[in-house]
Amino acid sequence: MTKPWHGIITATATPFDKNLEVDFDKYAEHVQWLAANGTHGVVPNGSLGEYQVLSDAERAKILETAISAAPAGFHVVAGVGAYGAAESRKWAEHAAEAGAHAVMLLPPNAYRANDDEVVAHYKEVGKVGIPIVAYNNPFDTKVDLVADLVARIADEVPNVVAIKEFSGDVKRVWQIHQRAPRIEVLVGADDVLLELSTAGVVGWIAGFPNAMPAQSAELYNLVTTGRYAEAAPMYAAVHDLFNWDSRKEFIQAIKLSMDILGRYGGPTRLPRLPLPAVDDAKLRADTARAVSFFKNR
Repeated sequence: MTKPWHGIITATATPFDKNLEVDFDKYAEHVQWLAANGTHGVVPNGSLGEYQVLSDAERAKILETAISAAPAGFHVVAGVGAYGAAESRKWAEHAAEAGAHAVMLLPPNAYRANDDEVVAHYKEVGKVGIPIVAYNNPFDTKVDLVADLVARIADEVPNVVAIKEFSGDVKRVWQIHQRAPRIEVLVGADDVLLELSTAGVVGWIAGFPNAMPAQSAELYNLVTTGRYAEAAPMYAAVHDLFNWDSRKEFIQAIKLSMDILGRYGGPTRLPRLPLPAVDDAKLRADTARAVSFFKNR
């Protein structure tokens, strides 16, 4: 992959032990396992990594652990989301100093920012100089990076190079291509991988490769090379599972799926609690269906 944000970039889960302390050794091993199983990079300290409930020391060490563990050619795109631009800039500076290849940046998420405030936010972090992948998550931030706003950011912040598109609107990719043609688009939600792949994307910042990297890589390679007839049965088998990535309980769900498949997911920190019994049963059934497809085909 020629650019650090190309290919399958796994938004990594943070492994907490039974005392809810970060297990950095497990995290390093997980990064190496992802590299060995067909993916191309990781995003530490993203939403799936529960960055909001990490201390500054933990957050810094998680990124440094990812960079140290990553083999040659395996990319680290640091999550630098924060309540304010000053804090995001601080984390972008740390990422650049630590050797990250790029950063992933949410809009302001302390309140519903207007367009001018969103652009000012990206400009401030852009002063660091490291490549920025914008992250559109209107569900968490209440700010939607619509195509016209992406075009404005592209014009005013040269080192914003790409966008993780998590709106779920499959029309959005085409609109971004038209209004901000230099901005590369990455699939941002697991359950629209096939649909967005038809529109010309360069990568996938994904959740479920934490549990099923080789299978996710096989599917990604099929859809990005236009082999949709081969991909469709596989996509159908995993789609209910991948849909959990678009729910507010996505962290608990992905970690539980990891545990089911023998890859340590572990607990979440408050305010997140384990899935309720009904959701737990549904997640287990969705995981079993996906595994059965790959086992029995």
